Amino acid sequence: MNNMPNRIEVKTDKAPEPLPVYSQAIVCNGMIYCSGQIGMDPETHALVDGGISDRTMQCIRNLSAVLEEAGSSLHNVVKVGVFLTDMQNFAAMNKVYGTIFKDPKPCRTCVAVKELPMRTDVEIECMDRCL
Repeated sequence: MNNMPNRIEVKTDKAPEPLPVYSQAIVCNGMIYCSGQIGMDPETHALVDGGISDRTMQCIRNLSAVLEEAGSSLHNVVKVGVFLTDMQNFAAMNKVYGTIFKDPKPCRTCVAVKELPMRTDVEIECMDRCL
C-alpha cells in the first residue's frame, strides 16, 4: 500500500546543475522545495566575481530560475533558509535580500555554518507554493 504523494523533479539548465545525489527542486503536495543554491554562474560553473552581495544575488537568480521552471516565482516563496560562513556578512546579504523579497516577506532562518560548497560564503534554499 503506497500512500506517498507524487513527487515531481524540477530541473533547468538556467541554474547550476545539481550533483547526482539531489534535485534542484521537488514539487509535492502543492509546494516546491528548492535545494540550496550558491552564487555559481550556471554557464561558467564558477562563483560570480565580487563580494557577498554579488553571490547573494546570484543565489536568488538561481532559485528564481528553478521556481520559474516549476511554474512559479519568487513572489510565492513562503520560507527561506540562508547559510553564511561569516555573520559579518549578515547586513550585506540582508540588503540584497530586502530588494527582492517584498511584504509580506517569507519566513526565514539564517544560520552561520563552518563551510559551504566551493568555499563560497552564502547558500540559500527556499520553499514556494505552487500556483
